[in-house]
Amino acid sequence: MSYNTKDLKNKIRERIWRTLEEKGIALPPRPARGRIPNFIGAKEAAEKLLKLHIWKKARIVKSNPDSPQKWVREAALRDKKTLLMATPRLKKGFLLLDPKTLPRHLLRIASTIRGAFQLGRIISLEELAEIGSIDLIITGSVAVDVHGNRLGKGEGYAEIEYGVLAELSLVSENTPIVTTVHDLQVVDYIPVDPYDLRLDYIVTPTRVIEVQGSRARPKGIYWEVLPCKKLEEIPLLYLLAKSRGKLDKCRK
Repeated sequence: MSYNTKDLKNKIRERIWRTLEEKGIALPPRPARGRIPNFIGAKEAAEKLLKLHIWKKARIVKSNPDSPQKWVREAALRDKKTLLMATPRLKKGFLLLDPKTLPRHLLRIASTIRGAFQLGRIISLEELAEIGSIDLIITGSVAVDVHGNRLGKGEGYAEIEYGVLAELSLVSENTPIVTTVHDLQVVDYIPVDPYDLRLDYIVTPTRVIEVQGSRARPKGIYWEVLPCKKLEEIPLLYLLAKSRGKLDKCRK
């Protein structure tokens, strides 16, 4: 039996979600299926990340909003790093959290989705363009392999987030991309498409994998494969497409 890339990716996702649930590794929010899964050891993985040189020198950190990376987001604020956090499904664009304006006793709350909306602020496309170079990208994953390939939930938001930042020249091929996952989320092989986001570091509760070799990076949004409905769902993406003259280039 043969599978295309999409089928293979979905089989891997389903296997990981099922394994984490069956082995009691998955943490709330449950079920793990359909999510970037939260897991036992997420805090320990974050602590390993904090020891890396890429963390220590980063001033502006961009993160996903999912539960397992809340420890990383809190650490960024405690270490006085400016935190750029994607909103869920990017519907509201990006939230900016400035640790200089946040009391330390509220940093844990600020690292959650609800707290970030309360204590951070949604920034416009124009403000985003002026934020400055991003030093480190944190992304959530459903599965990864040791070659730096990853799977998210299957809806492409990590790629869209990166593409927006690349279009604005806020990231480059040298911007480190890191994920924190459970060891059971590391698999032997993940098929890839040209627009897929690749990793530089994979951090688990027990080890740090520094990916070797060069990996092609998306130069921006792949407008020709972007479903047009994404422009309807994500106002910031619509504005970016309009400014680039790409409104009629999406996939209908």
